[in-house]
Amino acid sequence: MTKHKTGTRNEWLAARLELLKDEKAHTRRGDELTKRRQQLPWVRVDKPYRFETDDGRATLADLFRGRSQLLVYHFMFGPDYSAGCPACSSIADGFNGVAVHLANHDVMLSAVSRAPLAKLQAYKRRMGWTFPWASSHDTDFNSDFNVWFSEDQQREGKIEYNYRREKSAPPAGRERSKRKESEPVHESGASGPVAEFAAMSGTDVATYTRERPGMSAFAREGDVVYHTYSAFARGVDALWGMYPWLDRAPLGRNENGLWMRRHDEYGKR
Repeated sequence: MTKHKTGTRNEWLAARLELLKDEKAHTRRGDELTKRRQQLPWVRVDKPYRFETDDGRATLADLFRGRSQLLVYHFMFGPDYSAGCPACSSIADGFNGVAVHLANHDVMLSAVSRAPLAKLQAYKRRMGWTFPWASSHDTDFNSDFNVWFSEDQQREGKIEYNYRREKSAPPAGRERSKRKESEPVHESGASGPVAEFAAMSGTDVATYTRERPGMSAFAREGDVVYHTYSAFARGVDALWGMYPWLDRAPLGRNENGLWMRRHDEYGKR
């Protein structure tokens, strides 16, 4: 017998209609936030970034591929990783289906990572992905857009991510082994999920956590590119295809420790 509250169909319907009022308010609030994102001032990008792509060397303007808008997912795959971050991989699993629709609506979607292009291409083949993925290796792009930090910044506690200065890492032995459902998996401490994800990416915790996830939006008018928006940590939850489904499942996200794997790794443990 379930321990969850039960009731009649009429009781369920009454509660559902009450919830619907708040869901509609939430939707309207989301629409308002979308308008405010679009009203942010644009910042001209003058630095001549150079990326490596399947089509050769490319500028930031080239990544638009003729569109006026570009959405970049900052995929955690550093030069010292042997495989992409499992969490970023689960997000990227949803890109193939939407990229073609965006491209036909004047919006280009591309992932960008610091790993050399050959590593990205091999991993892309493994995952069966077709969306564009550029290497920002040997550029300041990831640093400038706050998704990569140096050893010195990490060592000296000078990492500013998601628009705030991060707290120093807790001493060894005091890290949290489980993350709260409200915490992004990349910020849950130096052991537990983070250590396991680092190992799954073929690197150590310090190297793994110098890379960070996020997304940035850009607009192009003629030859001029503008940065219009960036989001990090839980700001990319809406891009994580499985979570909107889990949020509507009977047990919700039901996260009690690390559970996700790359899509070709389920059933192997």
